[in-house]
Amino acid sequence: MRQKIENLNLLEVTPLVPPRAVKSKLPLNEAVAELVLRTRGEIRDVLHGRDAERLVVVVGPCSIHDPEAARDYARRLRRVIDATRDELVVLMRTYFEKPRTTVGWKGLINDPRLDGSCDIAAGIELARATLLEINALGVPCASEALDPVTPDYIADLLSWASIGARTAESQTHRQMASGLSMPIGFKNGTDGSVDAAKNAMISSGHPHSFLGVSPDGAAAVIKTTGNPDRHIVLRGGGGRPNYRHDDVERAARLVADEGIARPIMVDCSHANSGRDPARQGEVCRDVLAQVRAGERAIMGLMLESNLAPGKQTWKPDVELEYGVSITDACIGWEETEALLGEIARTVAAKRAT
Repeated sequence: MRQKIENLNLLEVTPLVPPRAVKSKLPLNEAVAELVLRTRGEIRDVLHGRDAERLVVVVGPCSIHDPEAARDYARRLRRVIDATRDELVVLMRTYFEKPRTTVGWKGLINDPRLDGSCDIAAGIELARATLLEINALGVPCASEALDPVTPDYIADLLSWASIGARTAESQTHRQMASGLSMPIGFKNGTDGSVDAAKNAMISSGHPHSFLGVSPDGAAAVIKTTGNPDRHIVLRGGGGRPNYRHDDVERAARLVADEGIARPIMVDCSHANSGRDPARQGEVCRDVLAQVRAGERAIMGLMLESNLAPGKQTWKPDVELEYGVSITDACIGWEETEALLGEIARTVAAKRAT
């Protein structure tokens, strides 16, 4: 008998419900669509210098593992959005997929019950339902585009998306970004190099043809026009931060030919904070000092924040503490609210000069 020639290491192949069917079951309403379109437009205005003063702030949990806690966070964030809308474009981090260096929990879409069962079909619906609820609260959503199939199910609910440090070099992700409808931030590499993010910005601004999934779930050839709304996210790496003035200026020069007036967002977490959440405020204040000094390339900041500070270790069947991250350590809500107020006051003071 001939040895098995394919599917040697597969356990099963389970068809997914097509994107069109999931969207029909959990439809986008007019109020949410208006919020998404308006927020995308506001971010574009910041990126292209039509809004030369406001800052975009992407803030929220490293990853969402508890939708109820996420809704709680969103309700609190809505009050800040209302108070700072003249100075800031605030979006909530609604990250449902987590890249892992080796292994670990891969996010709510992959394992929604946090028990290793990996019911991805249920995870997709849970993620979409959560995004609908958070948007309905008046809180725009931001997420990382990790699996190339996922945006077919949830991209209409995202006002901004990122391509992560591990995937910015991936042709698959650059192609995907070229066809997404929202502004995209590319993170620099885990080694600290900005070259991958620069090249991703260039590539995703051009048309591409590639394999993908149709709204009805069939394999398809996707052709894109290219995404004009891209920028770099500086997150540090290679054992050093890259949020200071010289780093920002160097990154801006690398993408000067791309025609983006304000091409730099600074991630206050990850290697920029040495993965110490207590240092996110320090990074944020350094960036605000650059803004006060007249740095025009900075379009925004990113903060990893949760209801309570710190992190906890996830293990299947172990009860988790409410509002505490199970991935990267975060700052708590009180510090978050204070930092958002500080960012808004910086913009207001700069506008007044």
